[in-house]
Amino acid sequence: MPEVIGIDHIFITVSNIERSKIFYDSVMETLGFRNNLITINNEEHVQYYNKHFGYVLRPAHVTEKHNAYAPSLHHLCLRVESENDIDEIAKMIKNKGIEVTEPKFYKEYAPDYYAIFLKDPDDVELEITNYRKERKQRYENWEMS
Repeated sequence: MPEVIGIDHIFITVSNIERSKIFYDSVMETLGFRNNLITINNEEHVQYYNKHFGYVLRPAHVTEKHNAYAPSLHHLCLRVESENDIDEIAKMIKNKGIEVTEPKFYKEYAPDYYAIFLKDPDDVELEITNYRKERKQRYENWEMS
């Protein structure tokens, strides 16, 4: 049976591409992403990418504000290897003047769930978490389950 092997890209619609580009340039650079400008249907888009997937900003055509509890994206969670990575990323993001939560454990999710949260200019929540034991075990034991 064919298997999905990853996420190729995610498009996010933003109210102000220039303002969002400033924010995402700082955050995505901290996370090791590169970027370029692409034109789709005569509109400039900003594409951030690493070796795993792309994250693309596209201009909005309506003015309603994002509502995480309306049918749409609630939040996007990116995963890094370790708790130390989370600490380092939080410090780097703060040093760029971007508001981010303090790194901490969220034991209501999992015993080793360690994460930070921040919001983009349109209030889309971004989360960065560690590669937890349960996720590693799922990956390592996939064929056995």
